[in-house]
Amino acid sequence: MKYIPLSQSLYIENRKKFVTHLKPKSIAIFNSNDEMPFKGDQTFKFTQHPDLLWLSGIDQEQSTLVLFPDSPLPQYREILFVRKTNEHIAIWEGHKYSQAEAQEASGIKTVLWNDAFESVVPMLMHHAEYCYLNINENDRHAWNVPYKDLRFANEWTQRFPTHKFERSGPL
Repeated sequence: MKYIPLSQSLYIENRKKFVTHLKPKSIAIFNSNDEMPFKGDQTFKFTQHPDLLWLSGIDQEQSTLVLFPDSPLPQYREILFVRKTNEHIAIWEGHKYSQAEAQEASGIKTVLWNDAFESVVPMLMHHAEYCYLNINENDRHAWNVPYKDLRFANEWTQRFPTHKFERSGPL
């Protein structure tokens, strides 16, 4: 852990505020930042995407937050996907959240491993009309390599062409 964890009540309140700005039948998806390679077998120090951190308190790579307040399945109104860990990962990369630890840190009851994302979120998309995605909107940002949120947005707008995609940044 990089710093002393804050109370989950902060993140619960932040999510409550955020979803009040969503259009009806909207799903919002927030991805963690990419891990940036340093050498063949190393990465630079990971920095979490600030919006995902603000909404969940989760400071771990390969994490995704899905908010769908109008989900017909109540357990899928807030979902946090985290990387499945094991002893080998802990030795080489450090401690990663267990599902229970991620629940405790974020206040999100439904915490699933990343491998469940492809079975859960596309199914939820069929119940949504709008999809809010997080794209870097800083006018001073110049990038040559597509970052994770941009790759994700490109893939999902192709996968779900009849949905209406919105920017989460202004909210």
